[in-house]
Amino acid sequence: HVQLVESGGGSVQAGGSLRLSCAASGYNIDYIGWFRQAPGLEREAVAAIYTKGGTAYYADSVKDRFTISRDNAKNTVYLQMNSLKPQDTAMCYCAAVGERGYTDYDVLAIREYDYWGQGTQVTVS
Repeated sequence: HVQLVESGGGSVQAGGSLRLSCAASGYNIDYIGWFRQAPGLEREAVAAIYTKGGTAYYADSVKDRFTISRDNAKNTVYLQMNSLKPQDTAMCYCAAVGERGYTDYDVLAIREYDYWGQGTQVTVS
Protein backbone atom coordinates (compact mmCIF):
# COMPACT_ATOMS: atom_id res chain seq x y z
CA HIS A 1 0.00 0.00 0.00
CA VAL A 2 1.29 3.49 -0.86
CA GLN A 3 0.56 6.68 1.04
CA LEU A 4 1.32 10.13 -0.31
CA VAL A 5 1.47 13.38 1.64
CA GLU A 6 1.80 16.73 -0.10
CA SER A 7 3.16 19.91 1.44
CA GLY A 8 4.50 23.28 0.39
CA GLY A 9 1.43 24.96 -1.01
CA GLY A 10 0.56 28.55 -0.18
CA SER A 11 -0.20 31.98 -1.55
CA VAL A 12 2.25 33.93 -3.68
CA GLN A 13 2.20 36.89 -6.00
CA ALA A 14 2.48 36.46 -9.74
CA GLY A 15 6.07 35.86 -10.76
CA GLY A 16 6.88 34.17 -7.48
CA SER A 17 7.94 30.61 -6.71
CA LEU A 18 6.83 27.69 -4.58
CA ARG A 19 8.24 24.22 -4.04
CA LEU A 20 5.82 21.39 -3.42
CA SER A 21 6.87 18.16 -1.76
CA CYS A 22 5.33 14.72 -2.02
CA ALA A 23 6.44 12.28 0.66
CA ALA A 24 5.73 8.69 -0.30
CA SER A 25 5.56 5.70 1.98
CA GLY A 26 5.33 2.17 0.71
CA TYR A 27 7.24 0.44 -2.02
CA ASN A 28 7.21 -0.50 -5.65
CA ILE A 29 6.38 2.81 -7.26
CA ASP A 30 7.18 3.38 -10.92
CA TYR A 31 6.05 6.97 -11.40
CA ILE A 32 5.04 9.87 -9.22
CA GLY A 33 3.11 12.65 -10.88
CA TRP A 34 1.78 16.04 -9.98
CA PHE A 35 -1.72 17.03 -11.03
CA ARG A 36 -3.82 20.10 -10.39
CA GLN A 37 -7.46 21.08 -10.41
CA ALA A 38 -8.71 24.63 -10.58
CA PRO A 39 -12.25 25.49 -9.49
CA GLY A 40 -14.76 24.48 -12.15
CA LEU A 41 -12.17 22.73 -14.28
CA GLU A 42 -11.09 19.14 -14.76
CA ARG A 43 -8.02 17.75 -13.07
CA GLU A 44 -4.99 17.98 -15.34
CA ALA A 45 -1.47 16.64 -15.39
CA VAL A 46 1.45 18.91 -14.56
CA ALA A 47 4.52 16.68 -14.46
CA ALA A 48 5.66 13.15 -13.75
CA ILE A 49 8.93 11.44 -12.92
CA TYR A 50 10.14 7.87 -13.23
CA THR A 51 11.29 7.10 -9.70
CA LYS A 52 13.89 4.54 -10.74
CA GLY A 53 15.56 6.43 -13.58
CA GLY A 54 14.61 10.07 -13.08
CA THR A 55 13.13 10.72 -16.52
CA ALA A 56 10.76 13.66 -16.26
CA TYR A 57 7.68 14.57 -18.27
CA TYR A 58 5.84 17.90 -18.36
CA ALA A 59 2.60 19.35 -19.58
CA ASP A 60 3.17 22.02 -22.23
CA SER A 61 1.62 24.68 -19.99
CA VAL A 62 4.39 24.38 -17.40
CA LYS A 63 7.46 23.51 -19.43
CA ASP A 64 10.36 25.89 -18.76
CA ARG A 65 8.69 27.07 -15.53
CA PHE A 66 8.28 23.95 -13.41
CA THR A 67 10.82 21.27 -12.52
CA ILE A 68 10.06 17.88 -11.03
CA SER A 69 12.79 16.05 -9.14
CA ARG A 70 13.20 13.20 -6.70
CA ASP A 71 15.22 12.32 -3.65
CA ASN A 72 14.97 8.57 -3.34
CA ALA A 73 16.81 8.55 -0.01
CA LYS A 74 13.97 10.63 1.42
CA ASN A 75 11.23 8.97 -0.65
CA THR A 76 10.21 12.46 -1.72
CA VAL A 77 9.37 14.06 -5.04
CA TYR A 78 9.50 17.82 -5.46
CA LEU A 79 7.83 20.22 -7.84
CA GLN A 80 9.67 23.51 -8.15
CA MET A 81 7.30 26.10 -9.58
CA ASN A 82 8.77 29.35 -10.87
CA SER A 83 7.29 32.34 -12.66
CA LEU A 84 3.89 31.52 -11.25
CA LYS A 85 0.82 32.97 -12.92
CA PRO A 86 -2.71 33.52 -11.58
CA GLN A 87 -3.88 30.72 -13.87
CA ASP A 88 -1.65 28.33 -11.89
CA THR A 89 -4.02 28.70 -8.95
CA ALA A 90 -5.32 25.21 -8.15
CA MET A 91 -5.42 22.36 -5.69
CA CYS A 92 -2.32 20.32 -6.44
CA TYR A 93 -2.15 16.58 -5.93
CA CYS A 94 0.62 14.05 -6.15
CA ALA A 95 -0.15 10.56 -7.31
CA ALA A 96 1.72 7.30 -7.81
CA VAL A 97 1.73 4.47 -10.30
CA GLY A 98 2.46 1.13 -8.69
CA GLU A 99 5.13 -1.11 -10.14
CA ARG A 100 3.91 -2.79 -13.33
CA GLY A 101 6.89 -4.32 -15.07
CA TYR A 102 6.28 -2.28 -18.21
CA THR A 103 6.31 1.43 -19.05
CA ASP A 104 4.37 1.60 -22.29
CA TYR A 105 1.61 3.94 -21.15
CA ASP A 106 0.90 7.64 -20.93
CA VAL A 107 2.52 8.76 -17.68
CA LEU A 108 0.59 12.04 -17.76
CA ALA A 109 -2.78 10.30 -17.96
CA ILE A 110 -4.81 10.51 -14.76
CA ARG A 111 -6.31 7.05 -15.37
CA GLU A 112 -2.89 5.40 -14.95
CA TYR A 113 -2.42 6.49 -11.34
CA ASP A 114 -3.25 4.11 -8.53
CA TYR A 115 -2.69 6.20 -5.41
CA TRP A 116 -3.47 9.84 -4.61
CA GLY A 117 -2.61 12.31 -1.90
CA GLN A 118 -5.04 14.73 -0.25
CA GLY A 119 -3.77 17.80 -2.07
CA THR A 120 -2.18 21.14 -1.25
CA GLN A 121 -3.57 24.51 -2.34
CA VAL A 122 -1.57 26.87 -4.54
CA THR A 123 -2.93 30.40 -4.92
CA VAL A 124 -1.31 32.99 -7.18
CA SER A 125 -2.56 36.57 -7.16
